Amino acid sequence: MIKVFMLVVIAVVLTPAHAGPVATYDFASEEQEALFNKLSNELRCLVCQNQAIADSNADLAKDLRDEIYGMLQQGKGEDEIVEFMVARYGDFVLYRPPMKPVTWLLWFGPALALIVGFFIVMRIISKQKRAAAVEMNAEEIERLKALQSEVQVVKNTGDRKA
Repeated sequence: MIKVFMLVVIAVVLTPAHAGPVATYDFASEEQEALFNKLSNELRCLVCQNQAIADSNADLAKDLRDEIYGMLQQGKGEDEIVEFMVARYGDFVLYRPPMKPVTWLLWFGPALALIVGFFIVMRIISKQKRAAAVEMNAEEIERLKALQSEVQVVKNTGDRKA
């Protein structure tokens, strides 16, 4: 029993802690904290690219959270903070980029790809239909008629036996 206890103690002591320090921020008001949380969830982590900076553990995300906190402590508003982040990192930092010529591909690209894909599929289908409808020459037509008449004779013979 003592050996088991000693093994558990050694395992606990030698196992590195995987939890890192958690950054805590002191806010002057609940509105300021709500704005911090809103901005942290609306700004994209540039390292992770598909995570908000609130969810990311990347060093850059931590720096961006610290930057937002500092700007809030300076009394800056939501628009000023977002403008600063866009000026520094571009529209990519926003999960909902603004509608402007530079971002039209982001907004309309998926619909355009769907429409183009639809037309490509329709073209392939029509080519297959045209390929299946090959014209036959006179010899092939005569052979087909002969085969059809043979099938008809076999059917008639089969009907009489039944």
